Amino acid sequence: MNKILVLHGPNLNLLGEREPEIYGSQTLEQINENLEDLADELGYKTQFFQSNHEGVLIDVLHENRKKVLGVVLNPGAYTHTSVALRDAISAIKIPVVEVHLTDITKREDFRKISVVKGVCAATFMGEGAESYRKALKHLVQILKSQ
Repeated sequence: MNKILVLHGPNLNLLGEREPEIYGSQTLEQINENLEDLADELGYKTQFFQSNHEGVLIDVLHENRKKVLGVVLNPGAYTHTSVALRDAISAIKIPVVEVHLTDITKREDFRKISVVKGVCAATFMGEGAESYRKALKHLVQILKSQ
């Protein structure tokens, strides 16, 4: 098993059309294709999933906890509000790397707090789609050091 789950939260399905001045012009499909190519180069397979529903994201983490080695997670708006998602990350016992397209510490006050950060292995943000690439590379470094 050498699979990594890339999990995208709410509204990320609208990338490319949703506020491109904030989130960039790349679509989620383009980001996923780029990550799949990078993972292949690094010797890993990727599995992608996006949902706008908190419980579905939690279910996907639970269902994949023994099927993947780690997770790259963009929790979207649930970053700031979901203790349930935080608890799920903590419970699955595999490394999860948090990622954000924007620098949440430089956004609106309500976006500056990440309730999931404390249970994630690392956080990458503020570099658009490159944040995802850095998160994936970091996760692979963690996996290779285990």
